[in-house]
Amino acid sequence: MGNLHQKKRIDSIRSEYPFASHWLHIDGLKYHYLDQGNADAPPIVMLHGNPTWSFYYRKLIPELSKKFRVIAPDHIGCGLSDKPQDYPYTLESHIHNVTLLIDRLHLKNIRLAVHDWGGAIGMGYATRNPENVARLVIFNTAAFFEPVIPKRIQICRIPKLGKFLVRGLNGFALAALIFATSRHKRFTREVRAGYLFPYNNWSNRVAIHRFVSDIPMEDDHPTRAVLDQIEARLPLLRDRPALIIWGEDDFCFTTKNFLSRWEALFPQAEIKRIAGAGHYVVEDAYEEILPLLARFL
Repeated sequence: MGNLHQKKRIDSIRSEYPFASHWLHIDGLKYHYLDQGNADAPPIVMLHGNPTWSFYYRKLIPELSKKFRVIAPDHIGCGLSDKPQDYPYTLESHIHNVTLLIDRLHLKNIRLAVHDWGGAIGMGYATRNPENVARLVIFNTAAFFEPVIPKRIQICRIPKLGKFLVRGLNGFALAALIFATSRHKRFTREVRAGYLFPYNNWSNRVAIHRFVSDIPMEDDHPTRAVLDQIEARLPLLRDRPALIIWGEDDFCFTTKNFLSRWEALFPQAEIKRIAGAGHYVVEDAYEEILPLLARFL
């Protein structure tokens, strides 16, 4: 009965998300991913952030899959992946899962596209396996420590209050549909339903809350050492062609604090600033982004 209910729910968003599902089994958990395009084509791995899922890339996948093999996983706890309540949900565990996926699918010379938490996760893989990364596409994200955090996210990190807001009221995912975009007309009823689809109850919002908790703002935070290691190894990727596409209206990963860091880290990168686009830059500006990717990739 539960599987039937899940199928009906998935069918309700098929107009926006018409892709076949694949699963990798990791330590007894089902790790969901999309695998579109010719299996022999050059691979693109697209990593989402919090509180999105592979749905975030749905407007890019059909066009890109004409020439590439597009892999878009849902991190454990997100999208259609399993949502265990006792999982570590750390940056290290997410890097581990992406590494297993890439290894088990035998993906070589990958093009890596990252957004939000996908930046730290993807660069975690890339800095440990630089020989397997051919090109980088960076959307509003970070893979380094920056001592700034919006107050609305700080509130979600307060232990009891944050859990109530994020898991009880779904405040993080709902608020993102307001604050993470500058082009609200794109969020039709069907699109809103797609973004919120995986996060429909307390249990299913566990990863959203744990991602917020895993932001390593404190010096002694367990994830801080992992992030510092990634940042220290980013120069290993400096010779890779890189395209940075940045929504200038991002309230979280601001142009001043974060884009400037990427420009310093990757001086060879091509930069495309998109005025009037917010943190969900792919949602806000996919028509502008697709020709950029087609040329760059």
